[in-house]
Amino acid sequence: MSQSPAPDVIVRPLRESDWPEVHRIYVEGIATGQATFEVEAPDWHRFDASRLASHRLVAQAPTGGILGWAAVSAVSGRPVYAGVVEHSIYISESARGRRIGTLLLQTLVDSTESGGIWTIQASIFPENEPSLKLHLALGFRVVGRREKIARMAHGPDAGQWKDTVLIERRTRVL
Repeated sequence: MSQSPAPDVIVRPLRESDWPEVHRIYVEGIATGQATFEVEAPDWHRFDASRLASHRLVAQAPTGGILGWAAVSAVSGRPVYAGVVEHSIYISESARGRRIGTLLLQTLVDSTESGGIWTIQASIFPENEPSLKLHLALGFRVVGRREKIARMAHGPDAGQWKDTVLIERRTRVL
């Protein structure tokens, strides 16, 4: 029988007061060199302006600490693409392997589907196998591989051209 994802953890909307812990988790992800091409986490105002407020979540431990976060950004300002978003999901180094990602991503899928979003997409480094496995298990599919899409500016692969795997999940609700 499969273990349920983190039964003692609650997922709730991300608040500005969560930002110090969300920022710390974002920085941890950047430091791995397997999460993003970004070299630094944004400040709260840039993060707040670039993520859709109705689909920003945190996973909170019973003790109150933030274990991970997920958020979406619009892929285009054009009205015909209003239901297409790109998402990010980051799990604290200390919480990895506890199924926090499963809980957060499923809640994000539920949130976007109930909010009229029909496509969630992301680009994942092929080396980030845990993230790819998580997404595939929750209904995402590989759309393609973008070869040498950008040069890594930090981490162990600094200076190297990197591929990404483009994934998407289409709603089953609409």
